[in-house]
Amino acid sequence: MTLKTTLAAAAAGALALTAGLAALPAAAHQHGHHARSAPTIVDVAASTGIHTTLVAAVKAAGLVDTLSGPGPFTVFAPTDTAFAKLPDGTVATLVKPANKPALTKILTYHAVAGKVTRADLVALIGQHRGAATITTIAGEKLTARLSGDKIVITDEQGRATAVTKADVNTSNGVIHVTDGVFLPA
Repeated sequence: MTLKTTLAAAAAGALALTAGLAALPAAAHQHGHHARSAPTIVDVAASTGIHTTLVAAVKAAGLVDTLSGPGPFTVFAPTDTAFAKLPDGTVATLVKPANKPALTKILTYHAVAGKVTRADLVALIGQHRGAATITTIAGEKLTARLSGDKIVITDEQGRATAVTKADVNTSNGVIHVTDGVFLPA
């Protein structure tokens, strides 16, 4: 349970970082303007001010180069507030070098290969009669459903997390900001 909690916290942190970056595209654009047409997922997350935990987790897991690479990736990015909902000490434990494999699994549980927009998710949910299964880079499953006009993602432990801001476009994919951290089974 501690390992799962730790992994979930790490993944949430990574997602939060991505979401934070999505929230501040103008600031991120200023930093990466000359290098590329749009900031990467990591650039955006680092610029938001609400994804500090996620960015720290991405760095601790050694995933900065991957999430700055060509992708494309879809990242469900938990905010710092989402990480703060985890049990005390979870994040601190996950970012320790000895827990890098668990942290990496949690963070990659928040990422999907390819660019999956809100419209794509809504279409998949409709095609699958209200519940679409998504396979993450970690090889684990997430389930997407609609609750009114909100997309709700349920992890393998049955924890439901809402997408609070969708379609934050980056040069290497898209970020969907979430209010919770996913934990693999």
